[in-house]
Amino acid sequence: MDAVTEARGLIMDMDGVLWRGADSLPGVAELFEALRRRSIPFLLVTNNASASPANVQRKLRTMGAEIETHEVLGSSDATVAWLRNRMPPPAPVYAIGEQALLEALSLAGYDLHQRSDGVSAVVVGIDRQVDWSKLTEASLAIRAGAIFVGTNADPSFPMERGLAPGNGAILAAIQSATGIDPVVIGKPEPYLFTHALQRLGTNPEVTIMLGDRLETDILGGQRAGLATALVLTGVTSRDDLQHASIQPDWIFDDLPHFLEAFNEAEP
Repeated sequence: MDAVTEARGLIMDMDGVLWRGADSLPGVAELFEALRRRSIPFLLVTNNASASPANVQRKLRTMGAEIETHEVLGSSDATVAWLRNRMPPPAPVYAIGEQALLEALSLAGYDLHQRSDGVSAVVVGIDRQVDWSKLTEASLAIRAGAIFVGTNADPSFPMERGLAPGNGAILAAIQSATGIDPVVIGKPEPYLFTHALQRLGTNPEVTIMLGDRLETDILGGQRAGLATALVLTGVTSRDDLQHASIQPDWIFDDLPHFLEAFNEAEP
């Protein structure tokens, strides 16, 4: 793909692209207006396991943008889809995570346990109330043979004040305690991108991955055969790019600059 105007589908991250923490970033409403106007299918993807499609829909509504819940794919739902193919419900699961992940597992029919005894899988998503007790239960279950699954391995995520510890920090603690590596579902691993393209119904060579982070959004998009566009409103800075082996196809200061290029095809 030589220009963003040639895109026939768009997969985009949210944190650092559409918003940063609780604050909307410029160009959000205009982006969705342009996508609808040009009939370009899109999917919002996030490694944030605490973000449910309904919550994303409500958040974007406050920013003047309307989407449908089926246009959101979070790492919670992708993890459930992966798990269902390998361990159908009602398999017993011990989960570390917040409401969106716990609800996704429960609605899929999994038997959520409060203790690690007898569980078949340990599923770990971001949990801002994680403590020693939860880490212990997860470690005991994994040492006893439970599958170790992480929704994502982001070491940090952007907030208004800077970068906070992400799910990768939780996975690292359990990995250190057990000596066992997790199966990771989210970006940059292939499953989330494969699942997203299936949902979107487009070929990778005419689909753009739009994100703010080289090691997840851009690397994952490249591995999946997508064109990649980076905005500098999130984690990756222009200084980071100077020393990085991963390079996107396009770099934009922010969403309005991406939109300017995206809209060039219009008369």
